[in-house]
Amino acid sequence: MVPLDEMPMTPHTRPGRIEIVAGVMFSGKSEELIRRVRRALIAKHRVRVFKSHLDERYEGVYRVSSHTGVSVEAEPIDRAEEILRAIGDADDIDVVAVDEVQFLDAGIVEVATHLAERGVRVILTGTDTDFRGEPFGMMGHLMAIAEEVTKLQAICVVCGDLACRNQRLVNGMPARWDMPVVMVGGSESYEARCRRCFRIPRHDEDQVALL
Repeated sequence: MVPLDEMPMTPHTRPGRIEIVAGVMFSGKSEELIRRVRRALIAKHRVRVFKSHLDERYEGVYRVSSHTGVSVEAEPIDRAEEILRAIGDADDIDVVAVDEVQFLDAGIVEVATHLAERGVRVILTGTDTDFRGEPFGMMGHLMAIAEEVTKLQAICVVCGDLACRNQRLVNGMPARWDMPVVMVGGSESYEARCRRCFRIPRHDEDQVALL
C-alpha cells in the first residue's frame, strides 16, 4: 500500500475525482450510489463498495440498501483507513464507493483525497446535517473538496414542501437537543421535514415547559 504522504512520481492519466451525494434521510442518497455503482459495473470498471458498520438497517452490514429496497454488496468498515488496507494498490481499482460517510472518522478526507490523486473515482454518500440541523461528521469538509456535489431533498411529511432537516422522534415526540448525535434508525425514528416544520427543543426550552 502506498503511504498517504507519498505522491506518485508521474501524473496519473486516469481522471480521479471525488463525488459527493448528500442530503436528508429518505432523499434517495443510497439509491443514487447504487445507480452509479451499477453503471460503473456495466462499463466494466473495477469497483469496491464500503459502508459504515454502524448501519445494519434493511439487509444488514454487508449490503448498501435504499429505503425503496434496492441494494448492492458492500464491505463494512469501522475506520476510513480500512478502505486503503482492503484495496491495496490503488492502481488495481477504478471506483470506490462509500455509503453513510457521516459515521466515519476524520481520516476519510485524507483517504478520499489520496485515492482521487491516484486516479480513482471516489463516490461518497451521507447525511450532511444531524438531528439538530448542524453539519454531520466530515460531510461539510468533503463537500468542500469534491469536484461534484449532488444535494438531494426529500418531501416534508408535515406540509409536503421540500425537506432539508432530519426530524428525530422519541416516542413520537421531537428528540431533545442534548441527545447523542449518532442514533441509527429508519422511519420509526426519523422524519424528513422542511425548515418550518422542523422542531428541536433545546435544554432550556424543555425546562421552561416544565414550569
